[in-house]
Amino acid sequence: MTASSDTGSTIIPCLRYRDARAAIAWLERAFGFRAQAVHAEGDLVYHAQLVYGTGMIMLGSVDNGSEWGKRMVQPDEIDGRETQSACVIVTDPDAHYARAVAAGAELVIDIADQDYGGRGYACRDLEGHLWWFGSYDPWREAGL
Repeated sequence: MTASSDTGSTIIPCLRYRDARAAIAWLERAFGFRAQAVHAEGDLVYHAQLVYGTGMIMLGSVDNGSEWGKRMVQPDEIDGRETQSACVIVTDPDAHYARAVAAGAELVIDIADQDYGGRGYACRDLEGHLWWFGSYDPWREAGL
């Protein structure tokens, strides 16, 4: 088996945003993502790919008319809850934490050393999606 750092993401979280253009800019500023591709017409984003290291997320506008988009709800429609979240491995969780807080990320779990190893924190983005950022790398821990 090859380590994720050699192959890139094989599982890619997909998110929807009411204001996808603003979300892209915010995710770049707050979390350090970089837009690799954005397919859009005006404010409507059909598909965007944002990368962080060898990882990637994809996103689009909530109201893009797709069959996939019709099956998703936003956190504010279900009392701020989520059924899944993205976990991003970062090399310097304290610096990442400071950047996210400065950009207005809502802290859910403050930064701390974790019992299972690594250091991390949880927050919400500008539209309420949950994120975990931390230094624990399960690929490295498994020797992959």
